[in-house]
Amino acid sequence: MKDRQYGPAGASGYAADALGFSEAAFTLLRDLIARRVGIHFSDDKRDLLGDKLADLLASLGMTSYLDYYYLLRYDTAAEEHWSELADRLAVPETYFWRQPEQILALADVVAPRVFAAHPTVPLRIWSAACCSGEEPISIMIALAEAGLLHRHPITMLASDASEAMLERARRGVYGERSFRALPSDLRERYFQPEGARWRVDPRVHESIRWTRANLVDHDVVRELAAVDVVFCRNVLIYFSDDTVRQVARSIAEGLPDDGYLFLGASESLTRLATDFELAEIGGAFVYQKATGALRRSGSTAVEGSRVLPRGRG
Repeated sequence: MKDRQYGPAGASGYAADALGFSEAAFTLLRDLIARRVGIHFSDDKRDLLGDKLADLLASLGMTSYLDYYYLLRYDTAAEEHWSELADRLAVPETYFWRQPEQILALADVVAPRVFAAHPTVPLRIWSAACCSGEEPISIMIALAEAGLLHRHPITMLASDASEAMLERARRGVYGERSFRALPSDLRERYFQPEGARWRVDPRVHESIRWTRANLVDHDVVRELAAVDVVFCRNVLIYFSDDTVRQVARSIAEGLPDDGYLFLGASESLTRLATDFELAEIGGAFVYQKATGALRRSGSTAVEGSRVLPRGRG
């Protein structure tokens, strides 16, 4: 089979390079995926991307990666195929109590600080790229353990680009692999056994609102980031520097002054020009949206935080 050309006018024809993942097809697909969902595949990840797409091509009866590019680019059903692609590109490596220092810093320091300043206003949290839900559930468990979950108003929004991951999160049932870092006493308190798996306590699970969101959609991110705290962990490592700057800009436009942004341990904004300053709060690294005074003075506007110089984190 040769490459069928899907054009804006719906014309079809055939070109060379029928089999294999050519450099040209890789570049077209790699750049299109980066623009649409943010994930960047460097030149040495050509085989990895090809492997991820192979089953999708087979299910569509295609043997050409260029066919698939034109389908995503021009087909009237492209949105459906983008949803399937987002599911395929999802990285389901997550578990409860991952990098708990940040979660505990939220529960022990940030949340009490916000409640002290605004006792009748809900603490608003957004868990971006939540995958199958372990992160937002861990956050709510930590807030419950701190005695805050049902004593103060809290809203938790959790999003992911993959509808398949969100369906798993909405079910709230997890296998042993998800519990490899969660203390056993917390599993006993917040989960009920269900066969060989465990179901999260409805009082925790039902307090989370799940929605699909694409982190490279500026307007969507800016709207969702109108919260006090954003967790956007272990996803920016898959983005190019330009896309990271774009996402950081969108989050900064939504966050209020001195809002908090938690990133993964392998992620950093300090080498990029953004509207965030790295601080140490409660023994964890966190980014705060910098006010004009914070940028000029190099000191934090929030008591108890220590702003770190660029180059750390």
